[in-house]
Amino acid sequence: MTSKGFTINERGQLNRFAIEPKVYVDQTPRVGFTKYAEKLNGRLAMIGFVSLIALEAITGHGLVGWLTSL
Repeated sequence: MTSKGFTINERGQLNRFAIEPKVYVDQTPRVGFTKYAEKLNGRLAMIGFVSLIALEAITGHGLVGWLTSL
């Protein structure tokens, strides 16, 4: 039995401790072809593409030209 955040057992004794939420395990898969993995891969690809464009704009050479000049 629950009353205003407290629990009362079968003997009528008041439990003054807070009610704990039910614990559960997140069952969503994080590996393989999931929506999470596809979003992450797409975002990383966008970051890489923009970085290559910025590198070309700053150096005046593409990726291959920049790597061969090292």
